[in-house]
Amino acid sequence: MMINVKNHIGVPKYKQIINAIEKAISEGELQKGDQIPSINQIKNDNKLSRDTVLTAFNELKNRGIITSIVGKGYYVSSENVTVTQNIFLLFDELNSFKEDLYNAFIDHLGSNIKVDIYFHHFNRNTFKKIISDNKENYNYYVIMPANFINTKSIIGQLPKDKVYILDQLHSDLKDYPAVYQNFEKSIFNNLTSVLESIKKYQKLILVFSDDKQPDAMQNGFIAFCENHNISYGLVEHLKDKMLQEGELYIIPEDKDLLRLIKKMKTQGLIMAQDIGVISYNETLLKEIVEGGITTISTDFEGMGKRLAEMILAKDQLQIENPNQLIIRNSL
Repeated sequence: MMINVKNHIGVPKYKQIINAIEKAISEGELQKGDQIPSINQIKNDNKLSRDTVLTAFNELKNRGIITSIVGKGYYVSSENVTVTQNIFLLFDELNSFKEDLYNAFIDHLGSNIKVDIYFHHFNRNTFKKIISDNKENYNYYVIMPANFINTKSIIGQLPKDKVYILDQLHSDLKDYPAVYQNFEKSIFNNLTSVLESIKKYQKLILVFSDDKQPDAMQNGFIAFCENHNISYGLVEHLKDKMLQEGELYIIPEDKDLLRLIKKMKTQGLIMAQDIGVISYNETLLKEIVEGGITTISTDFEGMGKRLAEMILAKDQLQIENPNQLIIRNSL
């Protein structure tokens, strides 16, 4: 195909290049997998600067319409030219409450914005590679760093004004806009709100994995217990743990909640009477199982909505997402 850029028609030259490529795709002249004219060809044919052509290509690339292959050129990667923005979303893992966050995010963005979701599964090398491989491909980047610290050098590869941090906001990322949870404050305040119920137990136990859980959660838990003179313990998992009457467990991971319920039945222990449970992150299942499980949970749907609103408005804010304690039969 030929791309003809005209002078003095009131349309920026880089925009004319975009329009020409979009028109060729819409009319079937270019299809997915086809190579488009090179930067040098468009530049020389129209007596343009390289930067003008590159600006057009970068916008199309950020929207996911074209992609580049090193040493070969640019190719059509999508025929959906109605996409106005392409967003990179990097989660730690997918579960039911992250799905609620994702769905709310998508619902509030609008139909012309495409979101590609990736998962690092708490692997720092995977986290680094996914970001490095996609650093020039998107309009905006939403990153959930989980409990990784010192990630600024990795995230710093991306345009700073295009990055949003989600869920955990570590000290080295304080300059980035974010929708985040304050895990230390949340566990301390929510446990304090049910102090009298907690006092009927002899010991509080936090099931805490260094690989997945934020240090701030552990810090808030210890501060609460020490401030109120409550005996406490930390365990990494419940696989080999023998439950004791009078223990109250705080459980961030659902698999540990299921292990605890199974162990209670095996040992003949009764929920709330013998063993107390506070789980993290609200799900429909926790409303039902064992007559209802008490949860500490943020508003994941609200988090997704706020994130979408920030991106659409190009806001550079830091918003602390609220948490609440939902009291049920397990406490």
